[in-house]
Amino acid sequence: MVHFGNFIIEGNGKNDFLGTGRRKSSVARVRVRPGTGKISINRRELDDFFKTVQQQNTVLAPLVLTEKQNDVDVLIHVEGGGTTGQADACKLGIARAIKKFDPETEPKLREHSLLTRDAREVERKKYGLRKARRGTQFSKR
Repeated sequence: MVHFGNFIIEGNGKNDFLGTGRRKSSVARVRVRPGTGKISINRRELDDFFKTVQQQNTVLAPLVLTEKQNDVDVLIHVEGGGTTGQADACKLGIARAIKKFDPETEPKLREHSLLTRDAREVERKKYGLRKARRGTQFSKR
C-alpha cells in the first residue's frame, strides 16, 4: 500500500511512474503503471469526473498520442481550481509520467506541446478598480 494524497493506493509503488501537472490554481499528482487502460481521477472514473467530451479528450491526449491508452493504468489525485484547469493539469501530469515510463515518447510529446506548462495565472484585482484592469464607467453628469 502507498499513500497518495488522502488516498491509499494498492501495490507497492515500485512500478509506478510519477508526474505532477499544474494549470491555473489546479494541481494534479499522476501515477502511471503498467496495466490495462484504467483511468481513475480522485477514485472516480474519467467520464464520471469530467462530464464534457472536450475535457475527457484533453486528459486523454497524451495517452492517445503515444498510443499507450491500453498499456497503462493512470491514477490521478487532482485538487484546486475549476474543471478546465484540472483537466489541463491532468494532461500535463500524464504527459510527464509517460515521459518517465517510456523516454522514447518525449520528442512526440514535446512536438505537440504536451510537456509545456501553461504559466498563465489570474491577475490580481487592484484597489480603485472593478477588476484587475477594468475601471468604473465614466459619467459626465
